[in-house]
Amino acid sequence: MKLTILGGGGFRVPLVYGALLGDHAEGRVTRVTLYDTDADRLSAVARVLAEQAAGVPDAPDVVATSDLDEALRGADFVFSAIRVGGLAGRAADERIALAEGVLGQETVGAGGIAYGLRTVPVAVDLARRIGRLAPDAWVINFTNPAGMVTEAMSRHLGDRVVGICDTPVGLGRRIARVLGADPDRAWIDYAGLNHLGWVQGLYVDGRDALPRLLADDGLLGSFEEGKLFGTGLLRSLGAIPNEYLHYYYFNREAVRAYQEAGQTRGAFLSEQQQGFYARMREPGTPAFATWDRTRAEREATYMSENREVSGAGERAAADLESGGYEQVALALMRAVARNERTSLILNVRNRTTLPGLDADAVVEVPCLVDANGAHPVTVSPLPAHASGLVHAVKAVERSVLEAAESGSRSVAARAFALHPLVDSVTVARRLVDAYTAAHPQLGYLDRP
Repeated sequence: MKLTILGGGGFRVPLVYGALLGDHAEGRVTRVTLYDTDADRLSAVARVLAEQAAGVPDAPDVVATSDLDEALRGADFVFSAIRVGGLAGRAADERIALAEGVLGQETVGAGGIAYGLRTVPVAVDLARRIGRLAPDAWVINFTNPAGMVTEAMSRHLGDRVVGICDTPVGLGRRIARVLGADPDRAWIDYAGLNHLGWVQGLYVDGRDALPRLLADDGLLGSFEEGKLFGTGLLRSLGAIPNEYLHYYYFNREAVRAYQEAGQTRGAFLSEQQQGFYARMREPGTPAFATWDRTRAEREATYMSENREVSGAGERAAADLESGGYEQVALALMRAVARNERTSLILNVRNRTTLPGLDADAVVEVPCLVDANGAHPVTVSPLPAHASGLVHAVKAVERSVLEAAESGSRSVAARAFALHPLVDSVTVARRLVDAYTAAHPQLGYLDRP
């Protein structure tokens, strides 16, 4: 079975390959094709994978190429993890937003809109090309903003594109462990959009254990989200929010912390990864060890400004473990290719799962996955405050998709103006002007 990774020179590719190395079953991935437009990054990641594969007799073959058509032909699965504009683009998104006093995070608020406007046209082109060159392939999208990009691609690939994110999985596993339950046996009642969802129940042997967590201050304040949001807020919500909702519930504090920080997250990652790829150009550099040290530093500093605002302190060792998006991707591929049925929280078309959203709106919900793809299941209705936020942000996403298709600056401005974290039409228009000046990829926004 052949897997193609778009963005194959990306820093997190070794996580995916590491998961594949642990799969020895019949029908496993035997060939990985890395595609990237940056030859240096491709070479660096290929070196890391070669060291990972040492001593593994049935390790998947790795091929690196900068020819997109070659990478796609014959693919059974396509993993999309591209970053249009690179980390320099992300850093610019953050600076421009913060200069206007609004959030610049890469998937939330103004920064997420700017990233989406850059990325959607490229993702649509990829979807069309996949449809021509690999019509039977399944596409697993990790490209951010994941929900928005998945929806754009689904308009051309239908249900054969599925978006993944490790955040809901990691949240569910943390809750299960706090409650003394086996995370692999727990059913997570979770619903929303990508980076905008809530756990409303966690079922073990058919019984909801979440009320016990919400009633116990000690348990509730003992893990990442309890420290980040505070036990009082969580109890009043009656649910555990995805960590990205901190940007909504504590927006002013988060913006101030980002403005006062020495450098933005994007600037930090850009500097860090420049150092990593520079070291990888030196022949004697131990590739995997260098990558692993860099990865550990990246994870330890994740959402550090938010934790500073909430007084959560440094991340606990148990919280450093991600939800494992590579494991989600592997489980998804196994279920589809080998009919190893499983349940996963995924970004898929809504159908009738969340009332008020149309069937084609991509949502993030639990799904049953089999050889026919991912099928969303029934979840608890979202309370009014959550449902309202989901509908508002979905309207923003739809405006981004419309702007990307039409090239209209006024529609792009509408996307910014409608977002709950951008509270001014005037600011929205200035953001469009600033982002189009900063990013050549946005030159297509040339209509009124």
